[in-house]
Amino acid sequence: MELNSNANGHRLQDDEDLQFLLKGSKLHKVKSKSWKKLRFYKLQDDCKTIWHDSKKLLSSPDKHTFSIQDIEEVRPGRQSEGLQKNAGDVPDSCCFSIFFKGQRKNLDLVASTEKEAMQWVTGLKKVIRLSDNLNSKQKQEHWIYSCLRKADTNSDNKMTFKELKQFLGEINIKIDDLYAEKLFNECDRSHSKMLEGPEIEEFYKRLTHRNEIEVIYSKYAGSKGKMSVEDLENFLRMEQREDVGLNEAVALIQKYELDEAAKEKKLMSRDGFLMYLQSSDGLVLNPRHTLVYQDMSQPLNHYFISSSHNTYLMEDQLKGPSSTEAYVRALTKGCRCVELDCWDGPNGDPVIYHGYTLTSKILFKDVIRTVKEYAFKNSEYPVVLSLETHCSMDQQKVMAHHMKTILGSMLLTAPLGGKMPTHFPSPEQLKGKILVKGKKLQLQDHSMTSPESLQGEEKESVSEEDEAADLPEVKDKPKKSKLKLARELSDLVVFCKSVHFPDFETARETQAFYEMSSFGESKAFKLAEESANSFVIHNTRQLSRTYPRGTRTDSSNYNPVDLWNAGCQIVALNFQTSDNSMDLNQGKFQQNGFSGYILKPRFMRDGQTRFNPTSITQGEWLTPKKLHVMIISGQQLPKENKNKNNSVVDPLVRIEISGVPRDVCSAETEHIEDNGFNPSWNKNFQFDICVPELALVRFVVEDHDTASRNDFVAQYTLPFMSLQNGYRHVPLLTKEGNPIASSSIFVHIMVVDQ
Repeated sequence: MELNSNANGHRLQDDEDLQFLLKGSKLHKVKSKSWKKLRFYKLQDDCKTIWHDSKKLLSSPDKHTFSIQDIEEVRPGRQSEGLQKNAGDVPDSCCFSIFFKGQRKNLDLVASTEKEAMQWVTGLKKVIRLSDNLNSKQKQEHWIYSCLRKADTNSDNKMTFKELKQFLGEINIKIDDLYAEKLFNECDRSHSKMLEGPEIEEFYKRLTHRNEIEVIYSKYAGSKGKMSVEDLENFLRMEQREDVGLNEAVALIQKYELDEAAKEKKLMSRDGFLMYLQSSDGLVLNPRHTLVYQDMSQPLNHYFISSSHNTYLMEDQLKGPSSTEAYVRALTKGCRCVELDCWDGPNGDPVIYHGYTLTSKILFKDVIRTVKEYAFKNSEYPVVLSLETHCSMDQQKVMAHHMKTILGSMLLTAPLGGKMPTHFPSPEQLKGKILVKGKKLQLQDHSMTSPESLQGEEKESVSEEDEAADLPEVKDKPKKSKLKLARELSDLVVFCKSVHFPDFETARETQAFYEMSSFGESKAFKLAEESANSFVIHNTRQLSRTYPRGTRTDSSNYNPVDLWNAGCQIVALNFQTSDNSMDLNQGKFQQNGFSGYILKPRFMRDGQTRFNPTSITQGEWLTPKKLHVMIISGQQLPKENKNKNNSVVDPLVRIEISGVPRDVCSAETEHIEDNGFNPSWNKNFQFDICVPELALVRFVVEDHDTASRNDFVAQYTLPFMSLQNGYRHVPLLTKEGNPIASSSIFVHIMVVDQ
């Protein structure tokens, strides 16, 4: 291992685009029509970081760089709101935008030529793809390389004892000075008071040695010191509880063994074994569940659907910005139901914003264009546009025109086969389709598009759902208004007609399957608590949408679990807010190929079900399990305060079980002082789960603080039914739900029938 890692290490040294990025070039950074500054950008030699100059005085070095791993997407041309608004005088081919993970604002750039812009776009995409394809060992090495470089203050590719201590702070570990000096001296074979070349490699090996893996490996490795195919099969059967044979063991050796000589002899070395444990096959999430594995031919209302509330908002509900980028973020996170609050705009063009507030406005047609582009990038299953319409008749007609002309054949405008069925079509039948949820003229209910329905245009009026009007902070808000509904807009509502909810009995007797109600948070939780079984039965026939109460002006979220337990399909959350609720939502919907659709358990699809999540009785839902979890160790936990060299976490791990009220519980380890690099707990826990099909398991890492509330470090959530038994790594995510390279918890999982 060398202290410096350049493009040669990536085997892309001859790539023309990469060489261009390494040399760098001047680009115009665009913030507004008047703010367009020339800045120099270049890819650093580590091929992991982009550096740029800055004219700000006293700016820290960190402000001059951003990581390749922080980039969500690179888009050529004017594909950002900023460039569309502020760079209309520049050729589209010279523009490109860098979009980041989390809440960081995108970077709008303009190159001097079309060729230069294309080299930046193509080169960045290559580097991102390379970074994504690194295996776990390479990611760990790259992370440690970057920390080594940061500690190497004079860039001489050598490490003094002072730099060693700074490096330990960078990787989140604080050790006794005497032990650090002893480790340094043992590796300093040249007695030069500096580590270089092989000495740094020796230091790295000692630092990254994992004794817990050594113990497991030694238990199953044969007399030759390496795992044979039979040894590996034995481990997979005994520890991982996998029903596999010799062929599967051979396949794992071929896939993960790094030593070609060992691979040829069908042996697995310690490094190969660790590679397997850190791979997707060795993670806590069942890899089969990362694909679409559920039956997608059931009626639409038999699925939980990932859903967003006030999707257009980037921040709070009162004065924050609205943006088409919010739709991009929601759709790329797997959201399948987005909300559009539509109001009359200037020049006859409808706008979207949070009515009666100071939130900014965006054009309805721009949102529809964005939906068209991103609706099916991550999932091919249907998207629902939930319309809250406050527009005049004329602008309603414009809305309908925009949806039909922009979406074209994507837009569902009539029942499949031309005739209204007796139940919903399936997600499989609706692949690639966009459905409109909204009000519908009464006379259209049965004929849907019959000529007779034209007569209802001037007679019918609709009472709009109006979440904004319920905001207590808004003064002089108008009373809920009766608005006439344009036939053109009404015609686009096929399977998701918005109606008022009377009560469960009346809904069952008088409402059609395609009629659905939206429930405010308070009403939804009241029904879920007091009439849970009736709510579950209602949702076996119709769709229900829930949304946060109006007083959540900070865009906070309610806990979605109780509403999922009641069978509600469209449990809308504020996707722009990173909190426990979004962790649960992301965890639940990461199964089934991240499709945004999760098939409900069979007992929640039966119209005669007796299931009541608040009072568990005997039934097919009651399949008790005992979950045994051993929290063994942590790997490369992120620093809570990255700006302080002496800031080292005191990590603890908490396991939280969510599901029916009877299953809700949590337990946590003790904290480990001053070690976020390789903390060890070896702590056992047991949990009793009575309805496993509705349970979620959340692993939370916190930084212990005796004087105040613990700080969040990382988390990972997954469905109980997606757990893999045995020794597994739990990949950790940031507060925004993004993966943290090389950061994990090592656990042992065992699920036992009771």
